[in-house]
Amino acid sequence: MTTDTATADRRRWIALAIVMTASFMDLVDVTIVNIAVPSIQADTGASFSAVQWVTGGYALAFAIGLITGGRLGDIYGRKRLFLLGIGGFTVASALCGLAGGAEMLVATRVLQGATAALMVPQVLSIIHATFPAEERGKVFGLFGAVVGLGAVSGPMIGALLTEGDLFGLAWRPIFLINLPVGVAGLLLGRAFIGESKAERALKLDLVGVLLASAGLLMLIYPLTHGREAGWPLWGYLSMAGSLPVFALFVAYERVKTRRDGSPLVELSLFRVKSFAAGIGVQLTFGVVTGIFFLVWTLYMQLGLGWSPLKAGTTGIPFSLAVSTAAGLSVQKLVPRFGRKVLQAGALVMAAGVLTYIWEADRYGTAIAPWQMALPLVIMGLGMGLIVSPITDAILAEVPREHAGSASGLINTVGQVGMALGLGLVSVAFFGAMPEVVTPAEAGTAFGDAFTHAMWWVTGVLAVVFLLMFALPKRKDAAVVASAGAEAVEAREQEPVLV
Repeated sequence: MTTDTATADRRRWIALAIVMTASFMDLVDVTIVNIAVPSIQADTGASFSAVQWVTGGYALAFAIGLITGGRLGDIYGRKRLFLLGIGGFTVASALCGLAGGAEMLVATRVLQGATAALMVPQVLSIIHATFPAEERGKVFGLFGAVVGLGAVSGPMIGALLTEGDLFGLAWRPIFLINLPVGVAGLLLGRAFIGESKAERALKLDLVGVLLASAGLLMLIYPLTHGREAGWPLWGYLSMAGSLPVFALFVAYERVKTRRDGSPLVELSLFRVKSFAAGIGVQLTFGVVTGIFFLVWTLYMQLGLGWSPLKAGTTGIPFSLAVSTAAGLSVQKLVPRFGRKVLQAGALVMAAGVLTYIWEADRYGTAIAPWQMALPLVIMGLGMGLIVSPITDAILAEVPREHAGSASGLINTVGQVGMALGLGLVSVAFFGAMPEVVTPAEAGTAFGDAFTHAMWWVTGVLAVVFLLMFALPKRKDAAVVASAGAEAVEAREQEPVLV
């Protein structure tokens, strides 16, 4: 290996570490808020509806902006958009930490979600453009482990920061901690990430942006706001009206493709079986995470009366199980067993949820953290078997020139699923609770509502399992085909590297 080759190789692995750190920061920020809910309520007087908006507002802005963020990276350069996104995310995090009330916190969380929508799609695009097909299995294995760890370590980090009450700031350090990480990512990203963009000149599809944004807003806003407003008629009309808007969006994208070849969403991607099936899995699995993480935190802290630190440390077995299974799945299991690994993950996770339901019913408010360890380990193993290989399965056969659009869609449907899950908390969890709950009844009421919500999670996991039958049976064959196609593509059109 020459000196120049060794230097280039080292730079791309440093670039990988930078974009993975940014992805970790985003994923932690999604779940870190849940553990600080009681502290936020006590400090700002936020209602349960406002708390849902602190989490749901981020997911909504994130989902709406992700497709656009991915396409902007294709057009103007993935490095440029990544740096713009991480810079904006850092500023928005500071504003969240300085928020004086619930309304300002919701607004700044929406801003944070919008800037994350510029940053996150570039992560998979940069990986896709930087590493050859034969190395992506290993890289996506690492990425999946980071995704799993980030998603489940947020509560622990949030617990330590909230319980520590650094400088008397209560919950605010959960956002302020992003400042040094964001600044470091911005500076290092400028130095080590190589620029790439789509080879073909593309244009931003503004009409597509408006139609997609309108459809998502019409679907998710009533679901999140419905319980607070008493489930009014306009909410149902809005959700029903989102369907023709999405149909109009698809029709327009077809026209846009024929006209200038620059649609917001490359509909041809859905002719790739692994991509279309994986998108369905991503959407429904997002619903699972949206329901579980918020309900789980409310159950432990408000129902059982546990401190943030006690609730956060309870999740450690979950974190370790997710990371272990995610690391093994891509490298060891998927090449040998294919989609059966993902299907096993859905079944294992469902078994963990059922175990949790049984324990919550048996032990009631006397349940201890060590008794929760078994179902959490089972659930974590199942989740790890899904989150790591699903990304590789979705992107394996996607042409490099559409990496931004594809990764934007992957993240969008995951966030749409999460936003739908957060909205469904109103039905699955709060809908199972009495209108008025006295302090003496809180434990039983929250426990019953938790059990009710976990049955919802089990049902959605069953749907995830069934959808996985549409995934390719074997991963290795898909990777070989993808590698061959990209070898030809690489000779004919390299991505523009600046």
